[in-house]
Amino acid sequence: MRKGVRTSILALTLICLMVTTSCGIRPENNLIEEIAPVIFWYVKKGENKNLKISTAVPPILKEKKQLFSLQVNLLKQGAKDFNLIYYREMKVGQLRMIFIDEQVAKKGIAKIVDSLLIDPDTSQRLFIVIVKGDFEAYLKKQMKDKENAEYYLYRMLKHYEEQNQGELTPINLHEYKKMLYTPYTDPYIPVFKADQQNFRYEGTAIFKKDTLVKTLTKMDDQVFQLVGTDNYLKYLAIPKLSVVLGRVHTAVDFNLNRSYSKLFIKVKMMGRLEDYQGENGMNDKNIEKMKSSIEAFMEERTKKLVKKMQHMHTDPFQIGTHTITPFGKTLTDKEWYKKWENMDIDVKYELQLGPLPRESK
Repeated sequence: MRKGVRTSILALTLICLMVTTSCGIRPENNLIEEIAPVIFWYVKKGENKNLKISTAVPPILKEKKQLFSLQVNLLKQGAKDFNLIYYREMKVGQLRMIFIDEQVAKKGIAKIVDSLLIDPDTSQRLFIVIVKGDFEAYLKKQMKDKENAEYYLYRMLKHYEEQNQGELTPINLHEYKKMLYTPYTDPYIPVFKADQQNFRYEGTAIFKKDTLVKTLTKMDDQVFQLVGTDNYLKYLAIPKLSVVLGRVHTAVDFNLNRSYSKLFIKVKMMGRLEDYQGENGMNDKNIEKMKSSIEAFMEERTKKLVKKMQHMHTDPFQIGTHTITPFGKTLTDKEWYKKWENMDIDVKYELQLGPLPRESK
């Protein structure tokens, strides 16, 4: 009797498994011969409020590469439509970069980012880059002249991410998501400028929530790298003072007074003298004078940069996070930004120079 019951239960279990399997999610076709991994998307403004997305195929196989573009109103619609015009099915499991045109970023990129975040096949480590100029022309020229041009772009971003070398600050999807959805914090993303021949670093895009409001270039970008990130600068060039510092590291301390009416920024900056084209000699007296000039210059430029952030109602320095305490009332976003835009700023630099190449006299 018990044996018959066990047999009945086993048969019923097998039937349930068969029914469940037949009605469940079907396995995807992942035959190597029939798929084309996608390395990047390029998203720009299209016609009639659509987006124009582009990618290169095939990204790996030994075939002549092509740049495919489509007009879509949803990012994933593009992924679907690409599969109807190319004989291999495109998979985003190898997606490593998304390039977003500056004009799209000025309208807001939250919807694009959210589409990537909800896709389980998308890696959190993919790089986000803002692009100015004709990126399509650059891609077409590079695909004609060399193989795997997009892979070299990825390796460049990966290099700067691993080295924390503040000539540029690569931002991946995970980091952008964290900055976007953390209170009192606004994101930043590197900006590149493209034409048919070149793809060169332009600066850092500063966002108000998900909308690009300002691109920092040249000296402002160098100051941001030293004060607003954990990066170091291989070279800090100050043409006004005819000096270049090398291997520049900073330790930054932000302090707010109790009423949140004043911000104190203290920066300990360490580096070594790489180049000096000033008229004065390199004796001890002149070196001390040069240090004071560099400190005063950096204090002025840092204060001006922070004032720009206040004027734009954005906080990429994450100053607002310093208002969070275990005790006391927590400010709302609106309350914080109101205080932030009216706050007095006090900046103090302390420069330490490493050993000079020769003894000063």
